[in-house]
Amino acid sequence: MQRGETGRYEVSIAGGERVRAFVPAALPPVPSLAFEGALQQPLESAVLALGRLDGLSALLPDKMLFLNAYIRKEAVLSSQIEGTQSSLPDLLLFELEEAPGVPLDDVVEVSNYVAALEHGLARLREGFPLSNRLIREIHGVLLSRGRGSGKDPGEFRRSQNWIGGTRPGNAAFVPPPHTAVPDCMGALEHFLHAENDGLPVLVRAGLAHVQFERSTLSSTAMGAWVGCSLRFCSATLACCGNRYST
Repeated sequence: MQRGETGRYEVSIAGGERVRAFVPAALPPVPSLAFEGALQQPLESAVLALGRLDGLSALLPDKMLFLNAYIRKEAVLSSQIEGTQSSLPDLLLFELEEAPGVPLDDVVEVSNYVAALEHGLARLREGFPLSNRLIREIHGVLLSRGRGSGKDPGEFRRSQNWIGGTRPGNAAFVPPPHTAVPDCMGALEHFLHAENDGLPVLVRAGLAHVQFERSTLSSTAMGAWVGCSLRFCSATLACCGNRYST
């Protein structure tokens, strides 16, 4: 299916120059996705893989052992995107109150990632909805100490950011102006809880993750971990349906 534009460009001033910031269209996609042909087989494979994981988790004597290991592995890999040098052994040494083999700031940052995701999962287990409030809470935990702690933890960004390039004018991608972020995130939250749109839960999770990344709410580069948290929480909900039992 040939699909048209998935958003619009809004001209704004950033750093004293005019830039074209991309504002994504609200979800769900229009026209609606057609799950046939090339899309059908990958979707079936993904659902089957998640079903196997859900089935295997029922055989584990303690699901939290598996979940805790995954959280830490994900935290290390995601932090390396931001340039940290911490490894999984370094993180485990830090948690045991022993000296890691890399700068302490790097390990503290990874530890914050773990704490942020654990906070998000705990809130979901309590029945709290996946929402903008939860995303801001996760971001607040993420920047609660160490690098970035003075950059408005738990708040939507108040300035223009960009990806690639030395300034917004030569960036590879410029997300929505900060004035448009509340509307973008409000539309995303509405999509997360919309009913009867015919989208499989797994597809809804994937679309939500992509939309979050395009809206880029964080005031710091480390906010990429909020996106990872949203992705993991959404995938967990997709795997377990409306029941979150792990």
